[in-house]
Order: sequence, then structure tokens, then C-alpha cells
Amino acid sequence: MTDLFASVDLPAPSLNTTDELFVVLQRWVERGWLRPLDVALVRFLAEHAASAQPLVLLAAALTSHQLGHGHVCLDLAQTLAEPDFALSLPPEGEDSHTVEILPSSVMAEVQLGPWLDALNASSLVAQGEHGPHDRPLVLSGERLYLRRYWTYERAVQSSLHKRLALPVEVPDDLPTRLAALFPPTAEPRIDWQKLACALATRAALSIITGGPGTGKTTTVVRLLALLQGPRVAAERPLRIRLAAPTGKAAARLTESIGAQVQSLDVDPAIKARIPTEVTTVHRLLGSRPGTRHFRHHRGNPLPLDVLVVDEASMIDLEMMANLLEALPPKARLVLLGDKDQLASVEAGAVLGDLCRDAEAGFYSPATWAWLETVNGERLDASGLREGDEQRHVLAQQVVMLRHSRRFAEGSGIGELARAVNEQRPADARRALAHTQFADITSCRLLGEQDTALDRLLVNGSAQGRSQAAGYRSYFDTLQRQRPPATTALADPAWQHWAAAVLSAFDRFRILCAVRKGPWGVEAINQRATRALQAAGLIEGDHPWYEGRPVLITRNDYGLGLMNGDIGITLRLPEAEHSERLTLRVAFPRNDGQGGVRLVLPSRLNDVETVYAMTVHKSQGSEFEHTALILPDVLNPVLTKELVYTGITRARTWFTLVEPRVGVFEEAVKRRVRRLSGLMLEGGQGL
Repeated sequence: MTDLFASVDLPAPSLNTTDELFVVLQRWVERGWLRPLDVALVRFLAEHAASAQPLVLLAAALTSHQLGHGHVCLDLAQTLAEPDFALSLPPEGEDSHTVEILPSSVMAEVQLGPWLDALNASSLVAQGEHGPHDRPLVLSGERLYLRRYWTYERAVQSSLHKRLALPVEVPDDLPTRLAALFPPTAEPRIDWQKLACALATRAALSIITGGPGTGKTTTVVRLLALLQGPRVAAERPLRIRLAAPTGKAAARLTESIGAQVQSLDVDPAIKARIPTEVTTVHRLLGSRPGTRHFRHHRGNPLPLDVLVVDEASMIDLEMMANLLEALPPKARLVLLGDKDQLASVEAGAVLGDLCRDAEAGFYSPATWAWLETVNGERLDASGLREGDEQRHVLAQQVVMLRHSRRFAEGSGIGELARAVNEQRPADARRALAHTQFADITSCRLLGEQDTALDRLLVNGSAQGRSQAAGYRSYFDTLQRQRPPATTALADPAWQHWAAAVLSAFDRFRILCAVRKGPWGVEAINQRATRALQAAGLIEGDHPWYEGRPVLITRNDYGLGLMNGDIGITLRLPEAEHSERLTLRVAFPRNDGQGGVRLVLPSRLNDVETVYAMTVHKSQGSEFEHTALILPDVLNPVLTKELVYTGITRARTWFTLVEPRVGVFEEAVKRRVRRLSGLMLEGGQGL
């Protein structure tokens, strides 16, 4: 190990003393491997526990680091076995062979047994739920948690167990009601939507997962009709609320739920009791600005009987704990989402954990028989596996929808998404190259100066012959549909125009895997701006210009704008009956009522240009044409979940942009591993 550092004249890393440990940690911060926050936490712990061993402080730093990468805890054994992979290192675009202090070199000094002994003996560490509750770290087996996240995980497990065991009223005529909502079809396949509705009536918790177009919204609308029917007949209607993690997802669900309710063939009195307005989870709970707390909690629960949460894959562990705490004890919770999408930005992969057995089913013989009875369908050809109800408690309330109506058999987007999700990189490449799939293509770039990317940004195609939208389309809408300057500001024509521009902008989006580097969000946004200026679509070089799309990057409760909201900068009359125009940013209201709100640019503090956005930020959105740009070097964030999520944001066309061949295949081979204890066996998990 000493030889590794001889060429750079640095001492070999050591963990013998706290001072030596901090030298190592500081070098990792300089390389971008640790956050300053991680080291600040360790310094705080060292000051309050002077006798803390370096091994304990190292574990604390790495546990904090893991939170920054979405992990709820630190797996000690895995970290020692694969330190670079377990810790998502090295950083973006950096050649690990040139770095002087590799994590693998430092961790080579550590052995699991002494590490566990040091943690068990430390006054900073509690042993599971039986240890002192005032210690900042919690050790559970070989997993180390920060106290707060250990508490969140235990709270989520406890709440879900209670809801699974809660007795609920199942209508005696359930088979008849199901048959009315799901009439027989000529198709021989199993009706997974019907099966999901049946299971959801049996407990206060149900989870419905499935890919794009599998009918999650259709299913939940029929489920709400199923639940509401007997209660409306008894003149005791259920109080139902609908929520989603982001304003964009809430707006999309509001639109789709409204359409589904209108087409529902049930008693009008039942339809009238199915809500169509969707709110964000933050607004539902009543977030308190500047704090982690909410107006609704255990002492002030939400006034509802049924809560439906869409896009649940985006909900992190802390938010799920807060949500479950605010639910009334007897309320039903229905979670919807695609288990194969990227997990939440913050720590935890709650939906992915809860849906771990979804594909296999693992329904017990009792559940299997009950489903066949109430559904009137045999499940022998379902591909599901029987399970043990004691071992697979949660699985009895999870259904995976499997038939996509968005991506038909001849859809290239559907075929590509399936190949990526099943980690078949060769088949994914063949799909991209297959001429029969007109809705997918790849654009291989020859270096950073390749103008094919600029043509794609502006026109939607590097070849200039595709019908796929580029950013020119929304600039065309902006110019062609603009009301005359003499139009009064109060005239609805301005609102209609702004809404049309926002809709046109959502036809196309560039998605990036990373923020930094030549193929990251920041560089691509600058490149898009230059390309649109060169095409004559952007006038001048002022930071604020007509047509500039902006993304809100921090909640602004004063303006009612949330992190992730997108607006377009437009010229409108300065005042009523004024022909002088001024810039305002138009945002969709996202409150279920439609319409547009206008905000002066000077009032927006935390915004960035958003021709390109990260795949994470795109969750909950769909675009007519999506282009996914991969970086030219492998990166820890490049996984099949990221590629799958990027592909499935596209409705009609998908373009893969590749600066270097081979990165796509390597990304498809890798998958997200979020560490948590939610689904452990042996009585602790679900």
C-alpha cells in the first residue's frame, strides 16, 4: 500500500488516530468523494465523544455519505468487500487509477470483526431498538444507521404491519361488483386490473405497480368506485384524497383521473363521490416552511378515509414516515407506481423495497383461492408463484399490472424499455438498430463539437427528416399564436397563448444522466441556448429572454411554486390597456383547476434554465419526444433503472444520444442497489 503513494510523495493512509483519519477524510472531500457535511458530522461526534475510536468515526462518515447517495444505512460487510462500488466511487468522469487515496486502499486496513466490536463498544452507538435512545448511531446486525433514519425505517415498518393486520369490511357481493366494473372481454389474458381491485378491498394497505400504460390510473378509479359504492348506498360516503409527490405528477394525474371518472359506467351518485383533484404530498400534509415538520401528524391526522398516492417510487423514506404518521389509524392507503423506475432522490427506495416480490406474486394458497373465487378466473397460467403467508405478508397486498396499452406489440419504445428493464443489452442494441421501429433511434456523436446534437436540439432530429419535435416547435407556437399587442392583459387570449406555449414546450425534452461534465445538464443547457440563438429563435444575449424555460430549484411558499415546477418566459402587456410589453414567467397552476399564473422574473430567486434536466427530475412527466444523453464515461448513477426511466418518459419518439459506444450497454448491465432493512426476513421486515 505504501508503494501506491510513493509517486505523489504522500504518506500511506492510516486509521491509527483521529487526526490521521481526518487527514484521509479531508482528502476524500477534496476529491469529491465525501461531502463537507459528512466530515462536519464526524467532527461534531468527535468533539462530543473524545474517546471515540477512528473506526467508529469512519463508519459515521460513511453512513452519512451513504445517505447522500440514497442509502438508508451503511452495510459494513458489503463496504469492505466492494468499497469503490458500495460507496459509489470514484466521482464523475475521474480515472480512479490516478487518485492517491483509493477507498479500497484505506478500507483494506479494516476487518469486519474489529469494526463491529468498536461500534458495539462505542458510546455513540446503540444496538438496535434495545439500546439507549439518545445515541446518534444505531447498529442492526451489520448495518449502521443514523438515528433519525433508523427511526423512520422502524416507523414505516410498524405502520405498514398495523395496516396489513387491520380488519376491513369486504362487501358480500364483491364478485358481482367486480364483474360490473370489469365486463368480460374477448382477450384470453388475465385481467390484472380486476385482480388488483379485488386484493385492495381486503386490507387497509394495497400496492399497485406496473410500467407505463399498464392502467394504474384506470385501476384506481375503478377501485374507488368499488369502495365507494356500498358506502354511498348506506349514505356514509368515504372521504377520499389523491396525492402525488410533485406538482407536475399531480397535474398529470388530475387530468387522467378526470377523464377516467367521466367514462366510468356507474351510478352518478358514486361518480360524484370520486375526487378528481390531486394535490402534492407536501400540500396534503401542510408543510411548514423552513422546517422538516408538517401541520398534519399523529396528533392532528388527515381528515380522510382513503388516501391514494401516485408515483410512489419518488417518495423517500422520511416522507413516507411522515405520510404514514399523519394517516388516521383506520384509513386505507393505496400506493401506485412503477417499481422499476428510479428511486427517490433522497434516501430510501420504499416502493422498490415493498414491491420486491411483485413479479413472482408469492400469494399464499388462501389468497390464491380467494382471488379465483371473487375474480372468477383461474390463475394457473398467470406465471405467479405460490408463497408462504407468514414469510410473504406484504406480498398478499401487492399486484403488478403486466399488460401495457401505451406500447403496443410493434412499439420500439416498448421493446427497448423491456429489454433494458430485463437487462438484455444486446437485445436493446438490436432494437435501436432495427429499421422496423420508427419511434426509436440512436445518435452517435463524434466528439463534443459534433453539430448533430445541435440539430437534434433545434429540430428534433440530427438528420432533419423526422417528425419528432425539437425546441423549434415551441418557439413557433410562441410566435404564431401570440395575441396582438393591443389585446388587454385581462383578455383570456393571453392565458390561452401561454398555456399553448407551455404545452408545446412539453413536446420535447433533453434528459441527462449527470449534472456536470460536457454531457451533463449544465453544459447541455448552455449548448441548447447557443444552438437556438444560432437558429435565430432567441433574440439577444440577456440572461432573461422571451422563450427561456426555467426550473424552480427550491420551494417558494410565498409564490406557491415548488421545486420542479417549470415555467416559460413570455412578453405580455406591462399593465392593463398598455401596449408596452414586459417579461413574465408563465407557470401551469398545477392545482387541478387548469390555467396559468404569471410571475415577474425579478421575484424568482432559485431558478435555472431547463432545456435539459436530469432523468431524476423528469419522473412524473411524459414528453412526446424524449432524447436521453449518456455521458462518455461510466458513472455510478448509470444503471438500468436510469435508462429505463429515461426511455419511458417518451410517448411517441425516443432518441438515445451516445458520445461513446459501450456506455449504454454497461449501464444496462448495472442496477440500483439501495440499502435498507424494510424487507428483511426473520420477523423484522415485511
